Amino acid sequence: MNTSNQLTIRKALLWLGGYFCVMLLYTAIDIILWKKIESPLSAWLNLASMLIFTILFIKVLAEKNAWRISLKSDASAKGIILALCCAVLFYFLLDKCLDPFFEGLFPASQDAYQDSLLSLAETPVPAFIHVCLLAPVTEEILMRGFALDGLKRTYGSGTALLVSSLLFALLHFNMVQTLSAFICGLILGILYLRTGSLLCCMLAHGGYNLISFFTAVMPLLDRVKYL
Repeated sequence: MNTSNQLTIRKALLWLGGYFCVMLLYTAIDIILWKKIESPLSAWLNLASMLIFTILFIKVLAEKNAWRISLKSDASAKGIILALCCAVLFYFLLDKCLDPFFEGLFPASQDAYQDSLLSLAETPVPAFIHVCLLAPVTEEILMRGFALDGLKRTYGSGTALLVSSLLFALLHFNMVQTLSAFICGLILGILYLRTGSLLCCMLAHGGYNLISFFTAVMPLLDRVKYL
């Protein structure tokens, strides 16, 4: 990011709002259009919509901010090991420890979260691509590659880490996920600051989602009917 076009907290919030609108848009298209088709292709069409709108948003984001995505290919063996350790840490810290605690505090949010898991289980293959590939890549590009890196240049590492973690938490729509996402964002941010590699963050994020998908979504397959 050019020093003449520094990222401020206000600008980061505005761009987060823009991405939130994009998510609302492809969700509305899914509800209004794709789900009405009642076809095995519906989930794939929704996934295609997500991909297209996400790519367009990131392209506009990069152009308007004179910013280039830096997918560093020099991730060291140590960085990769740290990323894999973070993925396992997230599973035990969040799924096994903190999430059950938060679920007790916010039962309504937990019910909504369980409904979302059942929805994923109805179309496991598109859901897997979305949860384990598209979402981690997109969120790491936006939260660590754009927000954390840009805010660090303006405010320093500490403020950037805190703000980018809060922004990451806001992308998750219920209290159970939001509180866990904030902690996850802090650790992913520290991983990025330590390794300087966006790929390591994608690996950690995607690895965690992969573990959660197979432990939380796959066991629900017998409870849902899918084509």
